[in-house]
Amino acid sequence: MANNNNSNQLVVPGVQQAMDQMKYEIAQEFGVQLSPDATSRSNGSVGGEITKRLVQMAEQQMGGQGPQQ
Repeated sequence: MANNNNSNQLVVPGVQQAMDQMKYEIAQEFGVQLSPDATSRSNGSVGGEITKRLVQMAEQQMGGQGPQQ
């Protein structure tokens, strides 16, 4: 799953390694084995959590301390 063959372009150069690390950490937290054979639902839950955390990080950087969990 290390190859990222989608057309999404990262805005910040050199961030791919950090994104991959976050992806695998979240997958481990959720108990999801990332693979092409995994269900869309399990892989999607990881992607959704990545988005949620990135939005939360952006809100904190912008000073709008979002909801804390």
